[in-house]
Amino acid sequence: MSDLVIETTGLRKEFRSLRGELRVAVQGLDLAVPSGGGVHGFLGPNGSGKTTTIRMLLGLARPTRGTMRLFGQPVPAQLPQVIGRVGAVVESPKFSPNFSGRRNLQLLAGAIGAPTASVDAALETVKLTGREKDRYKSYSLGMKQRLAIAATLLKTPDLLILDEPTNGLDPAGIREIRETIRDLGASGVTVLLSSHILAEVQQVCTSATIIGNGKLLASGTVDELLGSGTAYRVVVPEPTAAADVLTRAGLAPSHVDGVLHVEAQRPAEITQILGESGIWLTELTPLRADLEAYFLQLTEAEELGHDTHDTTGAIA
Repeated sequence: MSDLVIETTGLRKEFRSLRGELRVAVQGLDLAVPSGGGVHGFLGPNGSGKTTTIRMLLGLARPTRGTMRLFGQPVPAQLPQVIGRVGAVVESPKFSPNFSGRRNLQLLAGAIGAPTASVDAALETVKLTGREKDRYKSYSLGMKQRLAIAATLLKTPDLLILDEPTNGLDPAGIREIRETIRDLGASGVTVLLSSHILAEVQQVCTSATIIGNGKLLASGTVDELLGSGTAYRVVVPEPTAAADVLTRAGLAPSHVDGVLHVEAQRPAEITQILGESGIWLTELTPLRADLEAYFLQLTEAEELGHDTHDTTGAIA
């Protein structure tokens, strides 16, 4: 059995515009999402091909070429055999506005043959218990999105695909969805989270794939993408004197906004060097690359190359 829940190789999707021009949404994409639970970020600017890729995986669009597998099974050929293990929120869900959240889920559970107990379990998972008797039309956008996720959980999926689930939400709604996604990943469900909001993604993802103009730019665990980091923020009462001491010891500190940034193999090295000179730290904090900065660096570089070499264009 494959240890990947999602695997694509050389995936490509072409369209013809109304004027007959060839447009490429996905270009030779190799996507690998490991099994075993956790949240895998599927990251890219708007129009980078994320939604098109998801629609192909779900059988809603046909690839021009390349291969796709879900749970080791080729799709779309074997999609009926594996779709029961997949939950997805790709477009705005259709719920009855005058029915309660619970009633909407009960009707859906009956339609798909899910047990009645799954309704209560799904409501509890997305933290709608206590509001499940309220009419759907009274729900906030965040609550509506959580109910959509609850609907996908009725069949207890092994893979949950969420396409830009925080779009249009206020900060409170974003926090609610973030907590729900984190809990699902921790429970053993593998979540593919498509998003362009990097600050939110970094808080929940264990691994990520970054694409630009439909092409793979980077993939791996978040730690692998950002690196472990050997730079430290050093705050001392006399930064100039500390910088002189560190420089003489063979380190290369830099002054940033009144504090020092220092590269070192171990934080104890900095502490020892300064302490032996009678300089005592008030703060020593590891500096780590920010996922958003890394993302922008990759996608901006890709956009420059795209503008220079590729005239086919890309769409979402």
